[in-house]
Amino acid sequence: METNLYAVIAQIHEISGLMKFSESWLREWVDPDLSTEALGERLTMAGLEVANITAAAPAFEGVTVARVLSVEPHPNADRLNICQVALSDEDTVQVVCGAQNVSAGMVAPLARVGAVLPGDYGIKKAKLRGVESFGMLCSSKELGLTDAATGLMCLDDGAGLGRDIRDLLQLDDAIFELDLTPNRGDCLSIAGLAREVSVLTGARIEATAHAPVTAHNDQLLAVEILADQACPRYVGRAVRGIDSSLTTPLWMQERLRRSGIRSIAPVVDVTNYVMLELGQPMHAFDLAALQGGIRVRFANQGEELVLLDGRVLTLDQGTLVIADHQRALALAGIMGGVGSAVSESTQDIFLESAFFKPELIAGKARGFGLHTDSSHRFERGVDPQLQRRAIERATALLVEIVGGESGPVIDIANDDYLPPSPSIRLRRSRIRRLLGISPAVSAINGMLDALGCDAEQVDEQWQVSAPSFRFDLAIEADLIEEVARVYGYDNIPLVSQARLAVIQQQDEAAIPAARIRELLVDRGYQEAITYSFVDPLWQRRFDPQRAAKKLANPISSELAVMRTTLWPGLVKTARHNLNRQQTRIRLFEMGLRFIESGSGLEQTPMLAGLASGEVLPEQWGVNAQAVDFFDIKGDIEALLRLVDLQDKVDFRVQSHPALHPGQSAALFIDEKCCGWLGTLHPNLETQFGLGQQIVLFEIEQAVLNRGRVARSQPLSRFPVIRRDIAIVVDRSTTADQIRRCIAANHIDALHECYIFDVYSGKRVAENLKSLALGLILQDLSRTLTDKEVDEMVSRIVSSLERELGASLRE
Repeated sequence: METNLYAVIAQIHEISGLMKFSESWLREWVDPDLSTEALGERLTMAGLEVANITAAAPAFEGVTVARVLSVEPHPNADRLNICQVALSDEDTVQVVCGAQNVSAGMVAPLARVGAVLPGDYGIKKAKLRGVESFGMLCSSKELGLTDAATGLMCLDDGAGLGRDIRDLLQLDDAIFELDLTPNRGDCLSIAGLAREVSVLTGARIEATAHAPVTAHNDQLLAVEILADQACPRYVGRAVRGIDSSLTTPLWMQERLRRSGIRSIAPVVDVTNYVMLELGQPMHAFDLAALQGGIRVRFANQGEELVLLDGRVLTLDQGTLVIADHQRALALAGIMGGVGSAVSESTQDIFLESAFFKPELIAGKARGFGLHTDSSHRFERGVDPQLQRRAIERATALLVEIVGGESGPVIDIANDDYLPPSPSIRLRRSRIRRLLGISPAVSAINGMLDALGCDAEQVDEQWQVSAPSFRFDLAIEADLIEEVARVYGYDNIPLVSQARLAVIQQQDEAAIPAARIRELLVDRGYQEAITYSFVDPLWQRRFDPQRAAKKLANPISSELAVMRTTLWPGLVKTARHNLNRQQTRIRLFEMGLRFIESGSGLEQTPMLAGLASGEVLPEQWGVNAQAVDFFDIKGDIEALLRLVDLQDKVDFRVQSHPALHPGQSAALFIDEKCCGWLGTLHPNLETQFGLGQQIVLFEIEQAVLNRGRVARSQPLSRFPVIRRDIAIVVDRSTTADQIRRCIAANHIDALHECYIFDVYSGKRVAENLKSLALGLILQDLSRTLTDKEVDEMVSRIVSSLERELGASLRE
């Protein structure tokens, strides 16, 4: 049955963001006088972080190249064969082998008696089912080169019998893994890394120049670019008469392996190799599967495409595709389709090497749940001048490996849509200001030249044009960063800036946010930091009266609007804790809320808190009691005392859509609402699956930013006098109303007034309640007489009767 080679590679490996490469491959391009470790350090200090350096192969010895001369069935085992294996023309040994792919004439690694394989596994002379074996024919897995293998490792016929396998495959090599930032897409290739190493070390690049491949036929495929803004350059070439049954050379397989890519078949291996070498993603189509020519266009709404991995995508009009005259063939810059994939029977192919705009590819692959080597590079930016060089290199490798005759190169470009090279002014004075160093003018010229920039110098300024492969150079600060990298961060001197010691004036009445945090932490709260973006459904449930600001490009559908209250994030955090058996919760957050108004988006700093569970941690000393409205009110009053507002804030019973009816209050200062307090509405508690009562508060931070400057007051030497009175008031009368009424009498000797008992029942009408008040009186200059005290109490009682309809209880 015919095998679809590209369908195999469609099991795309996860792209981690790490660029893996072989040190020996890099040193073929540029060979600085640095050790492996020093090279890694230099790259890291230049901003190309080396995440890891590992050996290309584990330690082993005594494994050489050998040829299987003959294969005979084992007389006592169905799955074993007796092989005669030659290490040279004169040296032949007998080996018992169980590999299914062993055959006469094949060349494979042989671990002779005395060899040591990975894991310190020694090879000894052995008898297998009565037949002597003098070694072991090895798979790539047994040599530690791959995680899995289906048979013996096949070597090239010209490998050289008796040659040490480590020398043949250059296994005494190191594999670098670079954790590149998204702006350095130019370093996702050996060529790009060689440029970078040359800039950093001054070593010369020794890359071999590859001559263009001569066309042996005049076969031209019609190519139309119908979306030249998205694909301003498209290069293609037909190669006819290839032999897809041949295998990829071992040297190429090894370089791919060390770069984290598994070898599949020559055509796909060559396109992957050129991508790793030069940084240009490529694709190959089965020429026989194409109907008409190539069209680069946007997909039709609802058009379907079956990818190489078997997934069926329904495309929209914003998706760029490579198509023929009948159907879509591939997702541009991401992955090919199964309908035009190369197979083992393919004889003619069409190579594609194109430039796609990064902003078009960015996000598209993730939108389809894909992330390929190709999309990883295109969304970071590929050199728009690289496509022809890449297709010539790929053609030469294909002809060398699988034969065939190449046609002429098709190169279509629209210069109007190719990315322009920005002209950037660079000033030496600006370098000195930002970096604190003043490199010589000649040194700056050398740096710019090494970076591939075209620069015109006038005095100590340069007008610089960035190279086509550097998408990250756009402004002067970018060039100054390059100067710092090339100059060497280690070489920038540590100089302390001279500064005048000026004592800044401090506002004594200001209350820093840290003090508010300390107070809440002291009262058992923990600070939480939640997203400013919230779920639209949660937002509507907590604040249905306000329309939230929608995000143009949300992280996810659950973070699609900006919060108008901090409560959704806190409640979601509480639910997360409750689901993990944390039943006693105290959380607070200081952050912004966002409310759209006629003047724009208002951003108001808020303080919000949440409490649930028992008032005190579980203990034997007191009975368990769930936190309620009044516990949190006490926490708010503690905050208000911090800024001396305890007597100026009015707690008014009002309803809120997210709070329990009858257990909610608004906070007013000077008739302006500045916050809310209450128990979460039972319906929301059920909808969110909380399982226990939650009490919330939210208050504007501006209320708490300024307190009162502390002033000393003398202590009285005279005795304190206490008078207790019991009054009967309407049930709706609040303690705050009583305190304000008493304070309005302005009795200087009244130091404190508090309620110590509330009674309703016998001898008190149903619509009334009895309150017991404690009045503490003291004068600074003398002892108060009973007459004076009685007069003060009388004034208080009279004001209560007049303002609140109170009466003394009999």
